[in-house]
Amino acid sequence: MTERILVVGAALLDGGRLLAARRSAPPEAAGGWELPGGKVEPGEKPEAALVRELHEELGVDAETVDRIPGSWPLKPPYEMWVWTARLRPGSAAPRPLQEHDELRWLQPSDIWSVPWLPQDVPAVRAVLERAMSPTER
Repeated sequence: MTERILVVGAALLDGGRLLAARRSAPPEAAGGWELPGGKVEPGEKPEAALVRELHEELGVDAETVDRIPGSWPLKPPYEMWVWTARLRPGSAAPRPLQEHDELRWLQPSDIWSVPWLPQDVPAVRAVLERAMSPTER
């Protein structure tokens, strides 16, 4: 049996908005939107991996807040866990540096205005239900 590989995703929140990132690669995912993040390296804590990935992919200084309960299967053997996260005071604004070509801050009412990658949809639903203000949905 193949051991799972953990991928961490960020529900990066700011002022009630969620950051969505459009993939530029690989070809099968290009143009799809996702929660930014990436693989946890051997020996790395998931929260530390998420902070590292946000810095590498978006050039931001962020911190994790809370884990969204649940896990979401990706292409085997990958499994995604999601945390809410926020920018630290003084952080640069997010910009697409690696694997993305566009970023958008989405209000709860705009969450479904982008074509999310199918594997991210259940996680985005969970973020919307558990972490974003119900009065803004």
